[in-house]
Amino acid sequence: MKPLPLDWRIVLVRPRNPLNIGAAARALANFGLRDMRVVAPFEPTWREARSAAVGAEQVVESARAVATLLDAIGDATLVLGTTTGQRRNLDRTILPLPELATWLGRRKVRGQAALLFGSEKTGLSNEHLSLCHALVRIPTVPDCVSMNLGQAVAVCAYELMRAGVLAARPPRLTVHRSGPADLEALERLFERAAHMLDVSGYLKPQSRQAMLIKLRRLLLDLQLTSHDVRVLGGILAQVEWKLAQGADSE
Repeated sequence: MKPLPLDWRIVLVRPRNPLNIGAAARALANFGLRDMRVVAPFEPTWREARSAAVGAEQVVESARAVATLLDAIGDATLVLGTTTGQRRNLDRTILPLPELATWLGRRKVRGQAALLFGSEKTGLSNEHLSLCHALVRIPTVPDCVSMNLGQAVAVCAYELMRAGVLAARPPRLTVHRSGPADLEALERLFERAAHMLDVSGYLKPQSRQAMLIKLRRLLLDLQLTSHDVRVLGGILAQVEWKLAQGADSE
């Protein structure tokens, strides 16, 4: 039986690392979600969260930090918690994530749904789990059952999208993309690369000019984005520093 679409909210309970908040936000944007609540985070540093939410800044900006779990899920008609299913008598149905769509199809729930993720250190408490209609478990190998918070959110968000249980697709969020690099940025990259090739001895006097022309054309033909240029510039800066360290030690 096909499940009904639901308005899904991702709830992070007591997250300890702001970078995980950013990674979770990025996962939401990747898979068409945008509603996130953060319950009593440890030292909520939203600037750090945004730094890990490349392309998903809108999700972080609209996320709400609340004091209690009930503040985050009070309007939900369905609440699911995530767990490894280890070491506790949970007294709840535990659904392997791939079976979630079938379970939802049998329940015919409408409206607001919430999917809870616990603290990186302790997971969801028994009190948190008592507010859940059922629990979801990501199938992992027995030797390594625990997942990073951001990765767990990504896996679950993907499954919700794949199962077709999202109520409506939100406005498109561009993730991990940037505009084309302008010529000024490309030229700075070219000059740094040319300098490194000179320092390393790769460029020979008789062929230097021809090689530099080929390098400049290559940079143009690659259609690099601004993000690509920043990454490559950082790599070259590190190589440049390393070569300078070696020269100083001689």
